[in-house]
Amino acid sequence: MSELEQLRRRVNALEAAREVSACLHEYMQLCDYLDEGFDLEPLVALFTADAIWEGRGQRYAATFGRREGREAVRAMFEQYTRPPAHFALNVHFLTSEKVDVESENDAAGTWVLLQTATFADGRSQLSSALLDVRFRREGGKWKIAHFCTTSRFNRPVHTPWDNPQPLPVPEEE
Repeated sequence: MSELEQLRRRVNALEAAREVSACLHEYMQLCDYLDEGFDLEPLVALFTADAIWEGRGQRYAATFGRREGREAVRAMFEQYTRPPAHFALNVHFLTSEKVDVESENDAAGTWVLLQTATFADGRSQLSSALLDVRFRREGGKWKIAHFCTTSRFNRPVHTPWDNPQPLPVPEEE
């Protein structure tokens, strides 16, 4: 293989890793705004037709179970779009990213997720999970083929995440 071909492959792998990362970040950003009447099409379009979404480990397997197929994934998320709203505030933070582009059409990645949520009933929670996600390129776009989430910890927080008080700033002179 020529040096030019090696460089092309390396650039393609770097671009693929960036696109895979962007796919998962878009998924998380959309999940931040799940609410009554939320349009699920952009979220569901991030999954392959045969996608699997599953919770692993004792807590998340019992809480989320396993969904097979894009329509089963849609049905799970539809529960969050019906009245009454489930979340008053929901923010996902991703860190410790590791993406491995395995071939032209297959990639895998792991992330650590931190989620801050205030539920519609006023309770708040801090959660962390390990995400293990497989991706497949379809029609030139990277999509989620297998999404696995395993709880690291979950704990109640006794005040809402968003405090409506003004931020303290220095007084103007």
